[in-house]
Amino acid sequence: MKKIFFPLLVFLTATVALHAQVNTVSSDTDWAKQQVSLSNALEAEHIVRIGDVDNLGFGWPEGFDPFCGRMTEPHYYPWEADPSDLPGFDRILMSSKFNPSSEQVCGTDGYTFSFDPVTGKPMLFTLSTDIAKGTTVKNAWLQLFIDDFQAPTFCSRFQVMLNNSRFNEAEKIINAIDQTGPVGKLISIPIPEDFYQTIAEGKPLSFKIDEINGAGDGFALDFARLLVNRKFESSCKGNISGMVIDKDAGTPIAKAKVWSNNQAAVTTNAEGRFELKNLPTGFEILTASAPGYADGSGMADIGEGNENAEVLIYLQMGTNTIQFDDKEIAIGESINLKNILFDQGKSEIKPISKPELDKVVALLKANPTAEIELSGHTSSEGEASYNRSLSYKRVKACKDYIVEHGIDSGRIIAVGYGPDRPVAPNDTETNRAKNRRVEMRLVKN
Repeated sequence: MKKIFFPLLVFLTATVALHAQVNTVSSDTDWAKQQVSLSNALEAEHIVRIGDVDNLGFGWPEGFDPFCGRMTEPHYYPWEADPSDLPGFDRILMSSKFNPSSEQVCGTDGYTFSFDPVTGKPMLFTLSTDIAKGTTVKNAWLQLFIDDFQAPTFCSRFQVMLNNSRFNEAEKIINAIDQTGPVGKLISIPIPEDFYQTIAEGKPLSFKIDEINGAGDGFALDFARLLVNRKFESSCKGNISGMVIDKDAGTPIAKAKVWSNNQAAVTTNAEGRFELKNLPTGFEILTASAPGYADGSGMADIGEGNENAEVLIYLQMGTNTIQFDDKEIAIGESINLKNILFDQGKSEIKPISKPELDKVVALLKANPTAEIELSGHTSSEGEASYNRSLSYKRVKACKDYIVEHGIDSGRIIAVGYGPDRPVAPNDTETNRAKNRRVEMRLVKN
């Protein structure tokens, strides 16, 4: 039976002042502007915004800061978009494959019956980076104020493209969000290092969000921002605590690793508990791993301060192994890849490395549900930030090679740890050589 969700009748005052509150953590204060570019801002070295900051035209309650607040109050729908809004913003958007006459297995939301088929299709949003031309990019973040994404409820599968490449970091967050209400909230997504050069050259970044199954899950965007060299000390922050739990036994898992996008991993205590402090506010996916378990994740809704819901992360114990180069690998286990060699300071794949990477391709083709993490590691010589960047570029080159040979990019995580995870002291050349490595970890099977 098809589920139908009728518009929620919530009587709100739509005349709340547009500038209800602007906290001092932001230099982005002219919320009525449709396009903004700022340098030497409080939040980042450069900020680029498209779309006005008006909560889809409903305005903000007194004391609410969209850049560091919690979810908005529920609002009514449908609403009439302001003709002066930039295309695609403050409007209900639907999957490009949505067919109103098709039966939806997981039902449809109320937005489905209110969208305009002419203006409500997903579109390409473009952020100019002219203001950042010539900048040494150390980090970059895409911020979106999103409304009514409900992938878990309506079996949606959102795909995000960034300059015609899959934006896996964004997909993981958006496909885990369940915003019933409808309500809005800011999310912050780290932009992969691959795009830093694009930003430094002042070339535009374009992104598109589409639901690829034709699901009846309408959504909206209020604004988008690019933060270049984000200043985390000036960001609104919150603290999150939680537990890592064995999914089958229901028991806590001690010594599990838990991490977020921009923090080093913490370890659970004997009761399986963890705490992450001073996380930037917004939605954040927390990932956990433990030997013998498939990686798991939990969605953290982080508001400013300590009053945040506890996050429970369930891990499934692996019951089977896969074979790689005559070795059995269990879920959660890491192995060193042989002969993954690079010239000093370079990240180009050498011919001697290709046979080992071909084995990884064969492994993933033989195990179509398997997912892996490729991690790059260095010794301690030189600047740590440079080594992290170089190690990422190297494993990203490995990932690109594997993807070019027919493996979906979403099955491979590439991460550069640089000198942060040594396996030996950096006291002799022999030991330093041990620390220069590329590891493959089986995340899922």
